[in-house]
Amino acid sequence: MTTTSAQADPREGVAAAGRRVARSRLWRGRPDDPARVRPALFALLALTFAGYLWNLNASGYANSFYSAAVQAGSRSWKAFFFGSLDAANAITVDKPPAALWPMALSVRLFGLGSWQILLPEVLMGVGTVAVLYAAVRRRFSPAAGLISGAVLALTPVAALMFRFNNPDALLALLMTVTVYCVLRALEDARTKWLVWAGVAIGFAFLTKTLQAFLILPPLAVLYAVCAPTTVRRRLGQLALSTGVLTVCGGWWVAAVELWPKSSRPYIGGSQHNSFLELTFGYNGLGRISGDETGSVGGGAMPRGIELPAGMKQGGGGGGGWGATGIGRMFNSEIGGQISWLLPAALLLLIASLVITWRAGRTDTARAAFLAWGGALLMTAVIFSFMAGIFHQYYTVALAPYIAALVGMGVTVLWEERSRVWAALALGVTVAGTALWSYVLLGRTPDYLPWLRWAVLVGGLLAGAGLACAGRLNRGVALGVAGAGLVAALAGPSAYSVSTLDTGHTGSIVTAGPTGTGTTGGPGGGGRMRFGGGRPGGAAAQGQPPQGGHGMPGGAMGAPTGQGWNQPQGQPGPAQGRNGAARPMPGGGERGGTGGGMGGLLDGARVSAQAGALLKKDAARYTWAAAAIGSQNAASYQLATQEPVMAVGGFNGSDPSPTLAQFKKYVADGKVHYFIASGGGMMGGGGGGQASGSAISSWVEATFPKVTLGTATFYDLTSSAT
Repeated sequence: MTTTSAQADPREGVAAAGRRVARSRLWRGRPDDPARVRPALFALLALTFAGYLWNLNASGYANSFYSAAVQAGSRSWKAFFFGSLDAANAITVDKPPAALWPMALSVRLFGLGSWQILLPEVLMGVGTVAVLYAAVRRRFSPAAGLISGAVLALTPVAALMFRFNNPDALLALLMTVTVYCVLRALEDARTKWLVWAGVAIGFAFLTKTLQAFLILPPLAVLYAVCAPTTVRRRLGQLALSTGVLTVCGGWWVAAVELWPKSSRPYIGGSQHNSFLELTFGYNGLGRISGDETGSVGGGAMPRGIELPAGMKQGGGGGGGWGATGIGRMFNSEIGGQISWLLPAALLLLIASLVITWRAGRTDTARAAFLAWGGALLMTAVIFSFMAGIFHQYYTVALAPYIAALVGMGVTVLWEERSRVWAALALGVTVAGTALWSYVLLGRTPDYLPWLRWAVLVGGLLAGAGLACAGRLNRGVALGVAGAGLVAALAGPSAYSVSTLDTGHTGSIVTAGPTGTGTTGGPGGGGRMRFGGGRPGGAAAQGQPPQGGHGMPGGAMGAPTGQGWNQPQGQPGPAQGRNGAARPMPGGGERGGTGGGMGGLLDGARVSAQAGALLKKDAARYTWAAAAIGSQNAASYQLATQEPVMAVGGFNGSDPSPTLAQFKKYVADGKVHYFIASGGGMMGGGGGGQASGSAISSWVEATFPKVTLGTATFYDLTSSAT
């Protein structure tokens, strides 16, 4: 008998029932969860979203280097694929392009602007909080998941980077997804979860190359030892996951390396137009050893460049990027960004491993602590001892690991509070966190001076109470625990609120109030600032800031005043926390080529007259202009939305184009203007620096000068001088 159309298919009923269960699970959560859990999660995500959206457009184009690449990708699919800095595909950014893709798609859909560029980063932040909650909640209590999510959202460097357009936001999300997938695989040895982990790591590699692999050793060893299946199957699954990782991370690399060099952009950051060289050199092993060809600050400064008085060339083995060593994550440059709960996370990791040590080989609770703890330790150790380029905001990678350990560890010790040593460990953790917060808040003594004392007193009292939690009734103990949580989160919360209320621009940005973010940049121990922004000051009225320490070719402190790095028609960030810069000849409206270090770390302010000059007849040329350094080129490109060639790439040290190539472009009528640079660039001393200098000298000696205010251009289509 055949089934008529009037007869119901039983499979459709089963599918419908499954959809109803899925919808109920989404809104209700687990059947055994209290009714308040899912609303609390939604509230956490909503508050994170709203907080990260607050004052978002104050950062303008944020890092104009990546914003220019986003603009290029929104105009050209070829630029989108390669991560080119300009739509004419002269040179790429010095990273693979995965982090640019979501932003470029947003700009394609909604147009170019601050929100269109930065909103995807905010969504990545909310997504990371959600994935972290899911990962922690699967094995621990709802409270553990909520605490973990809140700690992550309130970490200052997370509040900075999940609303900034550097690659680190996507990297943090993908690393969190990777740990989640491995933990799912450890539950029942299902292959698909290891495959998904390989996919996540592969795309993390296409986000920030070898940094994505830092957590692989501890996770691979953990699965090989603890997965609930045979040794042979475990090794086979790991091999399969490695293959998936290779495919997901390698397809783009293969395409770039096999693509004819003559028809693709130059690979920015490399010295021989090779992405593999970029991966294993400048962006890879060079970050560990400090031997980064083309770097502007690692190791010794280029010959002839002198640091301002009172500054030094690094220390403690850190070359030009600050002192290295076990205390790096806690020092005055890094501590206020990430370390508020780092000591607590380490203490809780040790205590929780003691509690779970006698569990069976496949115990998922212990595996969770080992996964998050291994990821934290591996990444923190590498960050602490790497001698190459290192910026404070890199530490956002640690934020999910710290948050997970805090959420899991606090709830595990709370459940074991009847044991004297567990209650003492919980009390010591809270008291120690309050003491460390007191130290960190003391580094900015003019910022909410009452807060450090409130945190100290409240945390010590709560710690003392928690040490006796096993003897208190549940209501009183919960009150003490709540007070301890508030004391532990008060410091990072205040710094995060300050971060959200401030615009940040440039290549090197820091979280927190004024005075927290001395850089680990050139000079190491120097008190330099490059990014950020804060209401008030001359720059808020669009006036160029004055004073500051100068370098040949540019000021160390890059001004980030209104109009420096802003979409047209949007309010700009006020004068930066980084301090003021000294005007210098050439380049931008403010009298310089751009921000610190010869205009390499922040872009130039582009006047309306300069923008109009470059836009006139721009359609007749492949590039409206050329400029030394990617930040300088990016500023003019964003102001005009026309392709601008970045000579020498980000550092001005890439040998692209050569003088002969540039002369050919000019002879073919492909470049209209050359934007003058002030005083010489701080490249890495390689061929790119020589090439840029040769191009500048040839242009200055050959073509007529056009001056608009303090900005200088050379018309490459006019008769030779």
